[in-house]
Amino acid sequence: MPEEKTLILEISRQVDLLKMSLFEANDSPATLKQYSQHKVDLSQIDRLCAEVTSVLNKVVLQDSALIRSLQKTGQALWDHLLSRSVKERLKSSLSANLALTIDEELINIPWELLYDGDNFLCLKFNLGRLVRTKSQASRVQYRSATHIFKMLILANPTNDLKCAYQEGLSIKNQFDRKRSNIHVDFKSTNIDKLYLKKNLCDYDIIHFAGHGEYDQYNQKNSGWVLSDGKFNIQDILSMGQAVSLPALVFSNACNSAQGNASGIIEADYQKRYYSFASAFLFSGVRHYIGSIRKIDDFASLAFAKEFYHHLIFGKSVGESLRLSRIKLVRDYGLISLHWANYLLYGDPAFFLFKPKDKAFKSRDKIRVRLNRKWLAGFLILAAGIGLGLCLFMFLPTLNPNAYRLFLKSRDLFSKGDNQQVIQLADRIIKKDPDFRDIYRLLGDTYLRLGNKERALKYYFDYALLAEKKRDFKCLAAGYIEIGWLYQLQGEYLKAADFYNKALELARKNNDKLNEAVAMRKLAVWHIDKDENDLALSLLTKSAEINRERQYSYEHRYNLACDYFDIGLVFSNKEDFKAADEFYRKSRVIFERLKIKNGLSDYYFNLGELCLFEKQYQKAKDYYLAGLRIDLSQGNKLNLPSDYNMIGELYLEMDMLLEAKLALEESLNAAKEIQAQPEVAAAYHNLGLLYKKLGKKNKAKEFLRLAQEIYSIIDPLAYKEVKNEILGLDGANLPDLTKP
Repeated sequence: MPEEKTLILEISRQVDLLKMSLFEANDSPATLKQYSQHKVDLSQIDRLCAEVTSVLNKVVLQDSALIRSLQKTGQALWDHLLSRSVKERLKSSLSANLALTIDEELINIPWELLYDGDNFLCLKFNLGRLVRTKSQASRVQYRSATHIFKMLILANPTNDLKCAYQEGLSIKNQFDRKRSNIHVDFKSTNIDKLYLKKNLCDYDIIHFAGHGEYDQYNQKNSGWVLSDGKFNIQDILSMGQAVSLPALVFSNACNSAQGNASGIIEADYQKRYYSFASAFLFSGVRHYIGSIRKIDDFASLAFAKEFYHHLIFGKSVGESLRLSRIKLVRDYGLISLHWANYLLYGDPAFFLFKPKDKAFKSRDKIRVRLNRKWLAGFLILAAGIGLGLCLFMFLPTLNPNAYRLFLKSRDLFSKGDNQQVIQLADRIIKKDPDFRDIYRLLGDTYLRLGNKERALKYYFDYALLAEKKRDFKCLAAGYIEIGWLYQLQGEYLKAADFYNKALELARKNNDKLNEAVAMRKLAVWHIDKDENDLALSLLTKSAEINRERQYSYEHRYNLACDYFDIGLVFSNKEDFKAADEFYRKSRVIFERLKIKNGLSDYYFNLGELCLFEKQYQKAKDYYLAGLRIDLSQGNKLNLPSDYNMIGELYLEMDMLLEAKLALEESLNAAKEIQAQPEVAAAYHNLGLLYKKLGKKNKAKEFLRLAQEIYSIIDPLAYKEVKNEILGLDGANLPDLTKP
């Protein structure tokens, strides 16, 4: 297989002159090599570099003006730094690889973000940096390639970064499917300096996910934070003198290029980053990839997984890096600037894993062509049989009229016309009693109307028909719906049983959609039990499945739900900044998919965040926006909790008359659909309302009504209400209803 051509751009500095030459790596050696000289204004270069840093530090604003600013600054650097001949050749080049060989004095320039008017260099080329240094390098031992590669994943050594642990575990699982040519060891606890010194030289690839710190007062003390301190530059340099270090180090370290926890990078971040990278390079590491700042945890994981996916399937280090940048652009947008977070020191054209030999593919194609006629007949027959089986097994009905009515009823459901859905569904069942999908839609409709008994009946009908047709995907979906309904009724053991049945069935049949949904529902189950760490672990796994498959509508919808529930977990943990971030991520997807139900929940949870922060008017606006959606959808299931949350807000604001009206609405709505948990919550809050009004007997009356229900469905709430009643006995309450 012919190798991709690599362009080498050599740049050296002499005072205010840059000498540069651009040539192909496989050009025949020449006695004379042409270079061009380019005079630069170093003060302007420094200002432009500072502007790049400023843009990177504002990335959290997600403002489209930022990317335009970065393009303008990147183009100014392109114009100031490169000679005309070099620019012309780079713009017209068809080469994929660009090895940038620069003097150590030029490392502070963000070369990857030079913009040629059409694209950034790091998105156009497989770009890697090679550095000429004045420092005396020790003689190093480069690692020899072996048939079986060994990889060590170091994840969350300080045990305070769950996202780093999840990243490491996810990469390990990714490599588990490639056991034939790589052996992976995963280490997460008790990672100390002695462990690293003893074992680092045994591996070809090191992936680090954890904290990194830069010591501005003692540069050699910068490094990875382990369980017993820092594995620093001095430690790395001392190792390289005696052993051969890994061929690739990927340092996906939080704040690896700086020492602050805010994610803000300093003006000299390139120099700080290089100080740690160079220690590995001086010691014999051929390729070093690292992050210059902290980014979104999911984006960080997505980048690393995409990088290793391409690497193990025979892409070069540089191409794997560029394709991973492009994935972040595709998933998060150019505006996120997540793609700009990584730098490569090393040869971008280097292959760790041998590319697959195309000659074997060609011989396979010849064999196929020789048997093409025989295969064509066989495939037509197989296709006919397969089509028949698919029609029988997977189409909801063979009755075209019934299917047309089903599509109409589904459209009516999205518009909130629940009674019309029920009428059409009855007609469909008369035409085709085995049309299973209509039973699920009926279950959803009755659940929205608050009729849980009827909803449960239809969900069981749906599951039974799926089992009859041996449609295990629909059966798993049915189990999840049944589990969710039991959870709404407070029957948690039954709910968990059905969720686990669905999860087992989905995994057995490689049904990733229902596997993710079952994990999310189990996460909500744990949230209800105030087990937020267990919930977060499940939601992280679910989000990973859905994010990898978000080209599918169903997975994209479920990713929005994952983000929403992760926001709820962080809200429960009182990390309101993180909660707000995930709520907003979910809203973006819900709005793109035009999902109203999800937006209703989003508005109420966002309102709750505002309530915690005492932003009462904003909380009220969000609550009322969510209420309007539920009213327009005829969503009687949500109305009791909607009015209850509005009532709680008014209680907090001491708007007691408005609180009373909202809580009475909540109570009436809950009684209409026989929702005992919501009835109890309304009684509880009405008791607190009358306590504020100084009506002790009335307060006791409502609190005892709440206590009676909670004694059956919620022991913790029962104890809470009991203590509130006891507290009333000795309280001297002013009667606010008297003048």
